[in-house]
Parts: sequence; structure tokens; C-alpha cells
Amino acid sequence: MIVSIPWPLLRQIILIVGILVVLGFVIIIGFDRLRRLRYEYRERLAAVYPYILLLAITLVLNSFIRNNGQGLSWLLDIQITGLIYSIDGNLVATIQSYATDELTQFFTYIYIYGYVFLMVFPFFAYLAKDEMQSFRELMLAYTFNYTIGVICYILFIAYGPRNWLYPDVRSLMYIHWPQSQIITGEINSNTNVFPSLHSSIALTVMLLANRTRDTYPLWLLVSTPLAICVLIATMYLGIHWGVDVVAGAVLAVISVEGAKHLTDDQGRNRYIDGAAARIVAALLYPLYVAREWLSEIRAGMDS
Repeated sequence: MIVSIPWPLLRQIILIVGILVVLGFVIIIGFDRLRRLRYEYRERLAAVYPYILLLAITLVLNSFIRNNGQGLSWLLDIQITGLIYSIDGNLVATIQSYATDELTQFFTYIYIYGYVFLMVFPFFAYLAKDEMQSFRELMLAYTFNYTIGVICYILFIAYGPRNWLYPDVRSLMYIHWPQSQIITGEINSNTNVFPSLHSSIALTVMLLANRTRDTYPLWLLVSTPLAICVLIATMYLGIHWGVDVVAGAVLAVISVEGAKHLTDDQGRNRYIDGAAARIVAALLYPLYVAREWLSEIRAGMDS
């Protein structure tokens, strides 16, 4: 869980990503859209909360399954690392043969800060759009990614190249920045590499940026090279195989297309809207009962 990450390290990530997001506010979103968002954010959040709630529930379940599903993975015992290596060969080792200190530093920052920025910034950018279709599709696409991803992590046991091909492939990020192992250790395990969710989320953002290029042309120009760098970083740092990256790309396409086909022209899905309304009503019902009870007590005291 993110709460297990030491505060100085978490603060550093929040600070750097926060600076990047603020720059995105000014350069990509623009002051006019930010001004409208300032006055309309309540209405916009009210229009998209079912999809935020769906993603939040998915992330909580994803974390629980990852933390408690390893036993099921080993019970199924579907080992695919050998198969991946037979396809991938020494691709990652070849990529690492060009490693330098400067490249390692660059791809480490891309893997941590660049990826988090790429994942977080669209929340604000699409909430600042005049229509909420893009925001809803973003939430659904992320939901698809994490749902299918965790299913694959439970079904398949696959070790990354840094574990399978050591010492030909090294954990360059951990060597350059040992603290980064705390972050990756909190959100993943050595056997959860197929598919690469870093790749799938990065490409999902890039695909959605292409669909919203008329509104945010600069975001497409920023997200495309950044997403490509994330893909390269996963292999350069020895974390993922090329096969994992390809699988992540397929997952990104499935997620974006799935989000599109599940929604109408406004990006709505009536089943999601209805389920969210029932969940919120159930959560608020005890508060309603308590308020009525307190009102009766006050009425009795006044009489």
C-alpha cells in the first residue's frame, strides 16, 4: 500500500509530479478552461462520480487480490517465464548493453515520475473539458487495465528478466536508486510482469490523447514520446520483457475500445450510473436515519 512508502520518498514523488502537473495546467489546459473548472467543478464531479467510484473500487480490489492472491497463483502453477524467454530471447540484455549512468538516471525518472505524471494528469485535463465523455472513458479504460491485469497476474507466474537472466540483466533502477525498490515492492511482486501495466496505462493515455487531440494538441505531443519512453524504460531497467510490453499494448487497445463500446455518445453507461446511485444511497442511509433520529430528539426536548 502507498501508506507504507516512507514519507520523505512519497513527498519527493508528490512534489516533482505536482510541479509537472502545474506546468501542464498552464501550458496544456490553459487558464480559460481552468477558470471554468473553478466554478463548475462540483457539477462536473457530480456528473462523473459513478466512474470515479468504479475505478476506486477496482483499485481497492486490485490491491487486495495482489496481496492475497499469490497462493492461488501457485496453486494454478501456470509458469510462462520459459515461454516468454523463448520468444524474447536476449532482447532485454541487448538493450542493457547500451546502458550508461546518464541513460539509467533518465529512464529511472521516466519510470517513476514520468509514468505517474502520465497517469495522473489526464484526470485534471479531461475534467477541465467542456464535455465529460473523455473523463468517463478514461476511468473505464483504467478500470479495464487493472481488472484484466490482475486476472493475468493471478493466472500466470512470470518472472522478469532481472530475475531470470541475472547477471546478464541487472536491476539498473535499484542499483542507481535503491529507494525505488520500496515503491515497486509495495505495488508489485517479482512474478507479476505479464502484461506490463506500466506499458498498458502509458499507451492507454497516449491513445486517449490522440482522440482528444483537437482539444489538447500539445498533450498528444507530450504524452506520445513520454509513453514510448515508459515502454523502453520497462525493458532497459530489466523489469519487463518485450513480450510483456507487447501484451501491455494489446491490453491498452482492448481497454480504450472497451471503454468506447460500453458507453453512449456522452460517455455514459446507465448500469454504472444506476449502481453508483444505489451504492451512494446505501452509504448515506445511516446518516439520514441518524439525522431523523436527532430531529425527533430535538423536537421532544423542545416540547
